[in-house]
Amino acid sequence: MSDADLVDQFLEMLAAERAGAVNSLLAYRSDIEDFLVSTEVPLMHADAEAIRVYLAGLHKQGFKVSTVARRLSAIRQLFLFMFREGLRSDNPAKNIESPRLPQSLPKILSDTQVEQLLDTAEQAASSGNVKALRAHALLETLYATGLRISELVSLPRRAIGPDTTMIMVRGKGGRERMVPLGGKARRALMAYLDALRTDEAKKANSGNRADGLVNAYLFPSRGVEGHLTRRRVGQMLKSLAVEAGLEPGTVSPHKLRHAFATHLLANGADLRAVQQMLGHADISTTQIYTHVIEERLKSLVLDKHPLSD
Repeated sequence: MSDADLVDQFLEMLAAERAGAVNSLLAYRSDIEDFLVSTEVPLMHADAEAIRVYLAGLHKQGFKVSTVARRLSAIRQLFLFMFREGLRSDNPAKNIESPRLPQSLPKILSDTQVEQLLDTAEQAASSGNVKALRAHALLETLYATGLRISELVSLPRRAIGPDTTMIMVRGKGGRERMVPLGGKARRALMAYLDALRTDEAKKANSGNRADGLVNAYLFPSRGVEGHLTRRRVGQMLKSLAVEAGLEPGTVSPHKLRHAFATHLLANGADLRAVQQMLGHADISTTQIYTHVIEERLKSLVLDKHPLSD
């Protein structure tokens, strides 16, 4: 069997058994093909030494540790697939250690920055404009719930009502969780939904059926997905950042998620509760936010303490 056939079978397995996304499959193919070109050793005969030489070559070429680790991960999974399928009697990548990735702390927005954003969005929403109300509702909900942006934009409209205090969210891997919704975010959402329904009714009554169709999503769009995209929400937040006098690069949906977690923990929230709300499968993922708080405390002491150097 040729290397090309082996790679194709591997990618077909990822697509079928793990529901691999198109971009992920393309990345796997690219990483594995780079390994094949660099080593010039058929997959049926590649050994651990060939893999180590390849990884050392990546280091010498100046590739980032994260890139080396990603390529090793693709190689590992390919040889594991070959071993499990009986195509090889061994797995040459089994005992090769992955390079240690430097721990990068998530960049977050301060309490003051979040307040500036919220105040700016609320002021704009007071005009009654549907788009301004939508931006305000998005921002309030992101910060109040810590939802991933993909989770928020794909929420159905029926998920929110006047008495809603908990939202059912479908996260990664299809796992469902309940996330509390605060009063301020709920009021912003209801104001937006009232304006949206009025706008949809006007368009329907005007005879413009296409514009007047009611979409089942909370944040509908005319796009293929039927709801706002992550990119569009990112653009909206950056526009709000400019209006609030903040650097646009400091604001994104994911940084609001980071701010949600860090601010909760800084104010005494239980780590397990934050893990559940964020939808993290492993608590070690949530623990990184405690390191952010530690770093902020260190900086505070070093900058403000009278005896610090």
